Amino acid sequence: MSDSDMACRLPLDHLVYAVPDLAAAIEMFRTRLGHAPTRGGHHPGLGTHNAILPLRGGSYVELIARDPRAPDPAGPRPFGLDTLTSSRLVTWAARSRAIERDVTRARNASFDPGPILEMKRRGPDGRSLRWKLSLRSPPFGDGLVPFLIDWGESPHPATHTPPGPIAVELVRFAGRHPDTTRIGAALEALGARLPIVGSDEIGLEAELVSPSGRLVLD
Repeated sequence: MSDSDMACRLPLDHLVYAVPDLAAAIEMFRTRLGHAPTRGGHHPGLGTHNAILPLRGGSYVELIARDPRAPDPAGPRPFGLDTLTSSRLVTWAARSRAIERDVTRARNASFDPGPILEMKRRGPDGRSLRWKLSLRSPPFGDGLVPFLIDWGESPHPATHTPPGPIAVELVRFAGRHPDTTRIGAALEALGARLPIVGSDEIGLEAELVSPSGRLVLD
């Protein structure tokens, strides 16, 4: 692999774990791993709220749920949250540091990551977070192909946690899909990596470990 190929590789930014009830999911993580995700904030206009569990290496798990205190959004909530009845690892984000460049590069490789959207929310400490992401509608690849996210000058959400060492580690992250060729081509165009096995079942699976336990998300 050339130096230019390595420079195009985009690392995991975060996993997206959709849950029916945020408080219950936070407690489940605390029980299984000994570490509770920290409430992140509310997403204006989307009708959702989230919590963040930082992982070793600078990525994190985002728990996202319907926000019962928010008005119904103008359109559907993301990640199928309007009809979600059980928790599911729905997709993931790859970290970009120049999203316009990375989207253009992917399009030149015959894959369109979707339009670039500007987003914002207020963190638990009151600071405003602003970021950009690419988003296809409907999503491509049944969640196995990530969206791109660029935090720009905003602090990364994985840093919005209580002080102390990060104890939870992602030890396995992979996908399964019947069309590995099509999914693999989209990942290559994005510059993202994900091990995929051929299967009639479709989905993602991530294994988290800590000194206190183990948790598999799928």
